[in-house]
Amino acid sequence: MNLIAETDFLLKKYNLKAKKSLGQNFLISEEIVCGIAEVAEVTKEDTIIEIGPGLGTLTSKLAECAKEVIAIELDDDMIRVLTERFSLYDNVKLIHADVLKTDLKGLIADKTSVKVVANLPYYITTPIVMKLLEDDLKIEQITVMVQKEVGERFTATPNGKEYGAITVSINYYTEPSIALDVPRDNFDPVPDVDSCVVNLKVRKERAKLKNEKNFFRVIKAAFSQRRKNIANSLMGVGKSKQEVKEMLDALGLDSNLRAENLSLETFVKIADYIS
Repeated sequence: MNLIAETDFLLKKYNLKAKKSLGQNFLISEEIVCGIAEVAEVTKEDTIIEIGPGLGTLTSKLAECAKEVIAIELDDDMIRVLTERFSLYDNVKLIHADVLKTDLKGLIADKTSVKVVANLPYYITTPIVMKLLEDDLKIEQITVMVQKEVGERFTATPNGKEYGAITVSINYYTEPSIALDVPRDNFDPVPDVDSCVVNLKVRKERAKLKNEKNFFRVIKAAFSQRRKNIANSLMGVGKSKQEVKEMLDALGLDSNLRAENLSLETFVKIADYIS
């Protein structure tokens, strides 16, 4: 059964429709499903945390390739489908919960070789990805389907309009790359935008910081007024104009630069100077 027919069958069987409120768009391309599993480098040694499995299209492929799949689904209707669909699978565990309120660290405490795979609703992509990273989970990589524009922000480089606070944060925790482009016609219903699959390889060693909180304060201040030069925007960390000038002089930075011109390494230097 192809995925278009399978999706149609399941929706009719359970009398369901995609819920706009939950950003549901069902993946109907077998090529993309296989591509996601390949990008995630899923092996029989891996425990996969899948976020938002929906009808279980990707779950089925992951279960075939992985040691174990822990699928976290918020929607009551989708849980009903998943429970029946995977009732005979001994390596699929379903959790009916909001991933943002789930103790992921406790969930994988005794697991080894953990990876995250998700087809994320566009409206909540960034909060979920940042929770995964900020919770300091014992995971190797995160492979997520996201809106193409978001993927471009995650993987941007300095001096571009896509480069922002989220870019620096993502690069601090991971090595990001866009692995697959996914045109909108690979979904049912068809969304208004194209997607991409982003692979985030979690860094084994992050940039060494004197104070991590200061680092994120600096990023937030710098990009909160991105049209201003750093001589002005960095006053947002509680420093006077003179103190900011002295810092920039000491670090050899042009005061006319803007946040989008600064690399991860430069933000680290600024944060350490302030610390």
